[in-house]
This record gives sequence, C-alpha cells and structure tokens, in this order.
Amino acid sequence: MKYLVIVAFVAIIGSLAAALYFMMRGGRSSDAEEDPQGAPPPTNHMARALAFRVGFSILLFIVVLVSWRMGWIQPTGVPMAR
Repeated sequence: MKYLVIVAFVAIIGSLAAALYFMMRGGRSSDAEEDPQGAPPPTNHMARALAFRVGFSILLFIVVLVSWRMGWIQPTGVPMAR
C-alpha cells in the first residue's frame, strides 16, 4: 500500500508540474496553426492536467478509505475517539 500511495503522489505532483508548464507556455503549441492576427489557438492542456490531478487525488482518497474499511491498512498515531 505504501508503494501505491507513493506512485499516486508522484503522479499528482507530475500533473501539477505539467499544468504549470502549460500555464507558463500560455497555451502556445508548436504544432498549432496560427490565425491571421498571429495569435495561436487556445489549448486546454493545462485544464486537462489539473482535472487529472483532482481526479487522481479523489481516487487516492477513495482507495485509502476503502482499504481502511476492508482492514488492509490500520490507522496509527492518534487513537480514534469513541
């Protein structure tokens, strides 16, 4: 389970870095056709990367919650209040 969480965090950080890269590029794409005024067409790479990050974060939370309910992982640290 530790390795699954580590891989998930790396994927989340990677998609966040990809969104930053696409944001810094300003939506420009090297293979995009420019219009007559010289402005590149808008791309949605940044939005797709952020959507992937949000979706993967939610999926990670659900996997951890289900794993806890199934007894595959046990909480440690602060005891649960009853």
